[in-house]
Amino acid sequence: MMLKFFLTVVLWFLSTNHCYSAGISDNIVYAVNCGGDAHTDEHGIKYRKDNLKAGITSDYGRNIPIQRVAKEDQIIYQTERYDLKSFAYEIEVTDDGDYVLWLKFAEVWFNSPNMKVFEVILNDEHTVIEDLDIFTKAGRATAHDEYVRVPFQIKNGRLVVKGKSTSYNGKLKVEFQRLDRDNPKCNALIIWKGNVGQIPKLPPLPQPEALDDTLDQDENEEPPSIATKQKRHLKTSGPKVADPYSEDQSSSLIPLFIAIACVIPIIFCLCRL
Repeated sequence: MMLKFFLTVVLWFLSTNHCYSAGISDNIVYAVNCGGDAHTDEHGIKYRKDNLKAGITSDYGRNIPIQRVAKEDQIIYQTERYDLKSFAYEIEVTDDGDYVLWLKFAEVWFNSPNMKVFEVILNDEHTVIEDLDIFTKAGRATAHDEYVRVPFQIKNGRLVVKGKSTSYNGKLKVEFQRLDRDNPKCNALIIWKGNVGQIPKLPPLPQPEALDDTLDQDENEEPPSIATKQKRHLKTSGPKVADPYSEDQSSSLIPLFIAIACVIPIIFCLCRL
């Protein structure tokens, strides 16, 4: 039983780690951690140190945790290379076959869209990514990967991208070109031999937090009653009047008795006439 358990663990370990990593490595033609040092990620992809002379390196992103990526691999998205106008990597790719350009980005400077917009061009002829706005794609400090989803092809000394064929001298030029808003940049660049479906993808973008349930009102719940307007108590002028019913009512009969006393003699006199 112990031997069977041991063999099961070994097979599981090989299938989920070494074999998977070896398969990934077989597809990697070139990988560079732009603006940073060498790094091996959780998939076993080995990124070389960036020694490009063109452009400007930055590790400003080290100040910010990057979402959507394992902690140990955040460094890939925290270092970058950028330029005020454009910069390019020239990569030796000689074998015929189908390839995918796999690029990694994270916006760590701007807090709104339309601030950094640029394009990516292959060998001065093929614009493979147009109007890239990282913030619009993923937000701030969040990993975002771009792929040239239609694999480009190298065949018989030709570079074919989206059906367009141009001459090819064995070097693939990947250029990041500024448009009219801020500087082009890249956090990591990979040349993948194969198709895009084989590439390990990032987890889904984090969803915004749901509103507090206390703010949601049930459809059948009656709305709170609105307080009715209170009656206005107008203040009258003059002193307060005492309750007329509290006084002795006998005093009010005196004028009646006087009137009767005056009328009786007159009636008596009229009767004598």
